[in-house]
Amino acid sequence: MGLYTYSTADIPKSPRITKLVDNLYAKMPEIEAARAVLITESYQQTENEPMIIRRAKAYQHILENIPITIRDLELIVGSTTLAPRGCQTYPEFSYEWLEAEFDTVETRSADPFYISDKTKKLLHEANRYWKGKTTSELATAYMEKETLLAIEHNIFTPGNYFYNGIGHVTVKYDEVLAIGFKGIKEKAEAELAHIHVGDGNYQTKSRFLEAVIISCEATIEYAKRYGRLAIDLARECNDPERKKELLAIAANCANVPENGARSFWEACQSFWFVQQLLQLESSGHSISPGRFDQYMYPYYKQDLESGAITREFAQELIDCIFVKLNDLNKCRDAASAEGFAGYSLFQNMIVGGQNEEGLDVTNDLSIMAIQASKHVYLPQPSLSVRVWNGSPHDFLVKAAELTRTGIGLPAYYNDEVIIPSLESRGLTLEEARDYNIIGCVEPQKAGKTDGWHDAAFFNMCRPLELVFSNGVDKGVQLGPKTGNVEEFKTFEEFYDAYKAQMNYMIELLVNADNAIDVAHAERVPLPFLSSMIDDCIGRGKSVQEGGAIYNFTGPQGFGIANMADSLYVIKTLVFEEKKLTLSELRRVLKMNYGKGLAPEDVADTVAQVATQMAGEGVAVTDREIASIIKEVVAASESPSVKAEGERILALIEEVPKFGNDIDEVDYFARDVAYTYTRPLLNYHNPRGGIFQAGLYPVSANVPLGAQTGATPDGRLAHTPVADGVSPAAGADTNGPTAAANSVAKLDHFIASNGTLFNQKFHPSALSGEAGLDNFVGLIRSYFDQKGSHMQFNVVDRETLIAAQKDSSKYKHLVVRVAGYSALFTTLSKSLQDDIIKRTEQSSYEAVD
Repeated sequence: MGLYTYSTADIPKSPRITKLVDNLYAKMPEIEAARAVLITESYQQTENEPMIIRRAKAYQHILENIPITIRDLELIVGSTTLAPRGCQTYPEFSYEWLEAEFDTVETRSADPFYISDKTKKLLHEANRYWKGKTTSELATAYMEKETLLAIEHNIFTPGNYFYNGIGHVTVKYDEVLAIGFKGIKEKAEAELAHIHVGDGNYQTKSRFLEAVIISCEATIEYAKRYGRLAIDLARECNDPERKKELLAIAANCANVPENGARSFWEACQSFWFVQQLLQLESSGHSISPGRFDQYMYPYYKQDLESGAITREFAQELIDCIFVKLNDLNKCRDAASAEGFAGYSLFQNMIVGGQNEEGLDVTNDLSIMAIQASKHVYLPQPSLSVRVWNGSPHDFLVKAAELTRTGIGLPAYYNDEVIIPSLESRGLTLEEARDYNIIGCVEPQKAGKTDGWHDAAFFNMCRPLELVFSNGVDKGVQLGPKTGNVEEFKTFEEFYDAYKAQMNYMIELLVNADNAIDVAHAERVPLPFLSSMIDDCIGRGKSVQEGGAIYNFTGPQGFGIANMADSLYVIKTLVFEEKKLTLSELRRVLKMNYGKGLAPEDVADTVAQVATQMAGEGVAVTDREIASIIKEVVAASESPSVKAEGERILALIEEVPKFGNDIDEVDYFARDVAYTYTRPLLNYHNPRGGIFQAGLYPVSANVPLGAQTGATPDGRLAHTPVADGVSPAAGADTNGPTAAANSVAKLDHFIASNGTLFNQKFHPSALSGEAGLDNFVGLIRSYFDQKGSHMQFNVVDRETLIAAQKDSSKYKHLVVRVAGYSALFTTLSKSLQDDIIKRTEQSSYEAVD
């Protein structure tokens, strides 16, 4: 029995929501220049002031002057841009990439944006100020040359925070709803009054608290600007109903977020200003609403019991918030856009689960959030559901009904794994029970954590390539010399060489993340964000300087399935059955199993040959280069190479693979995962916290797979690597239950930054009540075996192929990508192909 009663009855969708969605997607997203111009103006006026004060004054200057708008039919107001789904730019983090893409950003394959000539000119003028002042430039200066080389050679990429803000946080929404920014300002003022001018940290703490006060005042005034605009629009409005709505909006903005919310509508409006403005202060994404159903419930319950609101109007307000979450946007560089394709901001909202006392707290808003995803049918928020042995069955069936629509929502999370995992990282039991999810799959305690989740992508397949080349990549000694593979006598020698390459690259990854971490603390401390994270006010430090109670850094590794299958192939075919030598395997990998070489591989081989010739004193002319190219291509396409490739692929095909519930293979995969998760725990970040591993790729398994050669599991060069902890595409041939059983054998507890398990079902598998019950049963079975996370695509392959061919007919087709959902037609073709190729399950039964 849960703590609250709730209704699972459907609530009709308001016609307003359809119109709001249509208006939102009427045009291509647009880049605007207002923020860049305003922050530059402010910085020019505050030279030589403490950085934290400069940041607060810049935030204030932006909020006082940025153009504002109230869109038609909105009940919740506050827009970062004038254009729907537009985005501002953030030159204090980086800007060179955008200037380089001015002429291509509108036509690129992933997440294109319109940008006018006027905006280009304004941005170019503003950006001139930022040369030598960005976080990316400072971070580069802090990195070792070996680190920069590893990034250049695509072993890992920390580009997420290298070029952008951090984000990846859930703030104290509940405190803002309760006391408003007037109350938070008073907390800062009280702390300021208790410190003394002679204190050793007086200078930094006093200025930080002053910055918090400035930020609170700026936020209050910004809301009042919207209140005044609503009154002006009401005066001109001839529609009595809309006039009434505008006056109510004006009254809401006059009270919140300055003061505590007095009604559910005010609570919704206060929530939204926080959500929006966090993403105007900084370009960090994954600003996650967290346990929305919990902190909003008291206001809903109060209004419902007093008769001040109906369930239908409350649902409409929630639906409006869901629409607004899709109005926020972010432009990334072209390479990053491939890894985060779908215009996603990863705003994770989670419902259900336990409270701090271990009681189930599913309530009306838990159900209504699921209903809102059905009504709005857009990628944001990334809706998630907490599952434990006390979760009501009808609640999970309601969630499964949403999954059945094909939207890729919700994702499912296991309290029984995540709570003890967080306790192992220092949280109390009560705090861990109150966890929420950030971004894709990352757990944290709201309002107390700076998790630095998603800190980098680490490609576990690239160190394997370095084992075969004795640490050399493209003619450069990139990793340690671990020996010539032909001389390895045992699998243990080979595995140790792989671990040595991994350990070396993991340390460089840590160097990269810590360099970026320091750069953010020095150049972009965030007083507005810090005002809503404990214990920044008490410590007198911004989040970026270590003000949060819990400080982590969470880079994610991916390619687990490829690495497990590859190493198991080597163990089996080379060292146990002796059907293959490492020399043969190295040769066939270099030739991509006889399937043809990509132009970049031909170029690399030619460059190596030419370098060797030059070193021997041979003149390398254009004619010689052309001859080498011809020879390399001919060799790669020779009948003997093709035959050898087919022979070895046939041997690989017979070796058991991860994902089929075979203990020996699955526990081997568990050990392979430890080569990434365990070494990270040895490192600390500049904020006083530790590193913790995640095992999920966002959608970077596609672009980073494109940078990776062929692997011993039979994967061809430059094709996607496996996503998350899921089996390699097509390798899980024994059905969904067997795949889930395999994934459950990994150690999800140690990967406390989150794991991601994707499955794809044909719609028939969830048809009828029995289909939903079986689906819920699959989730519970996986979670009983201590799996951490599951997410699903429920769409047939034919629909995806049709959408790829004619996007105009499938504009509203939403799919699950990685830890997020996106409109299928907005994804790059390579990412669409990856989703199409995922194993499609048509039933829950094991396959003989």
